Amino acid sequence: MIYRIRAAGAIAAACGALLTSTAMAQVASSPADLPQGAPTGTDEGSADILVTGTRIKRADLNSNSPLTAVDSQEIQYQGATTAEAVLNRLPQFTADANENVSNGSDGTANVNLRNLGSSRVLTLINGQRMLPQQAVDINFIPSALIERIDVVSGGASAVYGSDALAGVVNFVLRNKFDGLRIDAQAGFAQHINDNKDIRAVQAARGYALAPRQVADGGKQDINAVFGKTFLDGRANITLYGGYRHFDPVLQSNRDVSSCGINPDGDSAFVCGGSSNTPFGTFVPLAGPNQGRTLTNAKDGSRTWVPYDNSFAYNFSPTNYFQRSDERYTGGGFASFKIADAAEAYGSLMYMKDHTFSQVAPSALFQGTTFNIPCNNPLASTSQLNALCGANAGTGTLQPAFIGYRLAIAPRRDDLRHEDYRYTAGLRGDLGSGFSYDVGFLQSRVKFDETYLNNVDNVKAQRALDVVTVGGVPTCRSVVNGTDPACIPVNVFQANGVTSEQAQYLFSPSNTGSRNRQTVYSGTISGDLGKLGITSPFATAGASLVLGAERRIETLRAFGDAVAQQGGFRDSDGRIAVNEGYGELEVPLVQDRPFFHDLTINGAARYSAYKNTQGSTGFGSKYNVWTYKGELTWSPVRDIRMRASYNHAIRAPNIGELFAAQSIGNVSAQDPCSGATPAASAAVCSLTGVTAAQYGNIIACPADTCSGQFGGNRNVKPETGDTYTIGLVLTPRQMKAFSLSIDYFNIKVKDYISSVAPQLAITQCAQTSDPFFCNLFNRDPRSGAIFGDQGYVISTTVNTGYLKTSGIDVTADYTLELGGAGRINMNIVGTWLNEQVSQPLPGLGSYDCKGLYGYTCGQPNPEWRHVARATWMLPDDATLSLSWRHLGATKLSSLSDNSFLEGTPSIINRRIGDYNYFDLAGTVSVGKQFTLRMGVNNLLDKDPPIIASGILSAFGNGNTFPGVYDALGRTVFAGATVTF
Repeated sequence: MIYRIRAAGAIAAACGALLTSTAMAQVASSPADLPQGAPTGTDEGSADILVTGTRIKRADLNSNSPLTAVDSQEIQYQGATTAEAVLNRLPQFTADANENVSNGSDGTANVNLRNLGSSRVLTLINGQRMLPQQAVDINFIPSALIERIDVVSGGASAVYGSDALAGVVNFVLRNKFDGLRIDAQAGFAQHINDNKDIRAVQAARGYALAPRQVADGGKQDINAVFGKTFLDGRANITLYGGYRHFDPVLQSNRDVSSCGINPDGDSAFVCGGSSNTPFGTFVPLAGPNQGRTLTNAKDGSRTWVPYDNSFAYNFSPTNYFQRSDERYTGGGFASFKIADAAEAYGSLMYMKDHTFSQVAPSALFQGTTFNIPCNNPLASTSQLNALCGANAGTGTLQPAFIGYRLAIAPRRDDLRHEDYRYTAGLRGDLGSGFSYDVGFLQSRVKFDETYLNNVDNVKAQRALDVVTVGGVPTCRSVVNGTDPACIPVNVFQANGVTSEQAQYLFSPSNTGSRNRQTVYSGTISGDLGKLGITSPFATAGASLVLGAERRIETLRAFGDAVAQQGGFRDSDGRIAVNEGYGELEVPLVQDRPFFHDLTINGAARYSAYKNTQGSTGFGSKYNVWTYKGELTWSPVRDIRMRASYNHAIRAPNIGELFAAQSIGNVSAQDPCSGATPAASAAVCSLTGVTAAQYGNIIACPADTCSGQFGGNRNVKPETGDTYTIGLVLTPRQMKAFSLSIDYFNIKVKDYISSVAPQLAITQCAQTSDPFFCNLFNRDPRSGAIFGDQGYVISTTVNTGYLKTSGIDVTADYTLELGGAGRINMNIVGTWLNEQVSQPLPGLGSYDCKGLYGYTCGQPNPEWRHVARATWMLPDDATLSLSWRHLGATKLSSLSDNSFLEGTPSIINRRIGDYNYFDLAGTVSVGKQFTLRMGVNNLLDKDPPIIASGILSAFGNGNTFPGVYDALGRTVFAGATVTF
């Protein structure tokens, strides 16, 4: 990716050349580390440049911390329409919320640096916070304006404040443009479904197979930027607008995802399913068949038979593998230089995003207790006898779980975001090497959600409470007038629920939230060399930055009555912080033997937090210090060594403090369930299982149990310590070569999280530790850990620590081919040394390096890299080949670490090496028109097929779609016009 490092005066002149065929595409540890002779986009006389990771003004972009940058040319070569997809290709990132996650998605996109969690990445726009930290959404970034994306590894809280424990992602946007630029692109996925093994499994189960060939998942993206410089260059206005549209992709269109995959013994797969079926499943919670799982006969008779897996419902086909999405962006930037001492500036950015997630049709789900009259006229005598025993035929209400799938219409989650961000400020030169910048920033996130085609359990209970009136089955609520619209629902026959009955049961639920962030800031920067403060051994003077900031973040979340009865609870909160900070950089020795440059840098920040919750009157406060120290040494101009230490913090966000507790789904299974439980009776008794329940507990349907989640007002900030040491080589003998090697070591202590339900289940089963076993809250009637009364506690707490370390390697070389042009070769790779978690202090730890699944989540390969070779032809054309490599990983439950032990799987014991090849090219027609085309996943490689019970967060469709290419080969074409 070419790094065109521009000062303000160079931006307008360079914008028209952004997509010209002479550009190299490369990734570097910092743009200044490019080989000598590589184009950088700087002009003589350029002003200071934005350097991510420091507030010191510099005339170059040398970074003392490991910094990787991605430029606009690389984004074009990838055909990327989302910024998070670009970052997820880099080996430093693990996939987070993205377009391929449907069930449970909130419609946002996030990035996860060093696999420490998206909440520990600070996201910036031109060095300022993007959106409220709890509501960060990478969809907000206008792709037309991206000049480059900087990624700084390790803590940067001393420079930017809280949340930068894993590092910083800074989107550097072109905010001064002169002219008009229009960019349009369209693409789609093209895949051949030819996995014979998995198709045989699906055929054996009687499920429909995915089409042999598919072309779907269309994407369209169009953006325009217009800017004008006037008043002799003292003023500029830049306006932008964009529209993006994604077509949905169903899981039924891919072999990997068209049924829910379960292991079949040690060495085979089988299509699983849910016991919430269109046949109708019943678990009486009292009476002669208490705890037994019964189902309506397949022949449609009103007869109950024992449930077995042949009744299971295939819940996969209607799920989205790529969500539908429609996004609008727009806004502008303005600046007016009144005098050298005063330049006014401001911006307004806006995004409106509308996406749908879609999952299997709703049901009367097992886990909710329904009371059925023992004289319900829709049930047969035999069914009432099985349910009620001696009470059959009476008005007694008998409790039961019901799993009845309404295969009428899929559930759809209508997710709408409307985000605003505006800034205003004044900056200028104070003379004597000093300058100032005072500013205001406010961002607002408006989120509204409507869940459609979902069963309203209050209505369902009314529709089950049926009596006979004049020989006609009638809802009791109609008789007593509490709900005249009630329609009796026939759950006592396979496929007995009609469309009319289902429509009555459906009630949309509405939830929403309002986030707001307000920042007041001011800085003074000084070149102390102008005052004579210079080391006697150096030529450049010391540089100083002093600043203050006040930041306020608020949240209000709300839901309607239907959402409330489904477990949603309103919440609110406010966080206010006052901060003062300073940064000092001192060149100690320059232009001396063995000391071409020796520079130190230090920074410190004091933060005073105050947390309040208006609805309860609760308040808390605390004060923290963060600081950093950096050293760079260049014995000669060709070699630069750098080292840094950062002590950072992350204050708990509003949700972690004040979110109301609620019950949600988790991918897990109960070791105490079934006729022959995996765990012993002694272990199960520690979780609350009675002797009568043991051997009779209902398994979590579709490997989905329940967890209790929510905030904790007593959570304190987590702290992080980052050490880095690196080497940068730019040998003059090889003018077109550069190499950087950086070691990183990050440890986050008292990290804010929860005890994952899967971890609690595994640890209790393996160790009988009372801490973990006491996290079970079993349904007192059935012993289950799903539904409205059964769950595993997973609320927010300060836990143990997270630690990761490894080595980043970046290399770049350009080979001259004479009359045939040039070839640029570039690689960025990360070797992972450790990925350690300590769930709770003093209870041991585990290392997920090279592992995936269950506790370890998404794959953590030991080695990842992305490489690109670009042939720059002399006739204004380029051809570029990218190679993405993800190393092999093993299933974590095969580890001998007690924290990772669990359900083994031979067939999923290992995901092998994955290599993807992408091809792209550009052609310029004149100076104003550029065409580009590309194919990603050129060989149409299938993603790995993972049993659904192994998948954790951001797993979807029997694979990890953010890590591997879920849809197969993708093709794109685009054009750029500049005037």
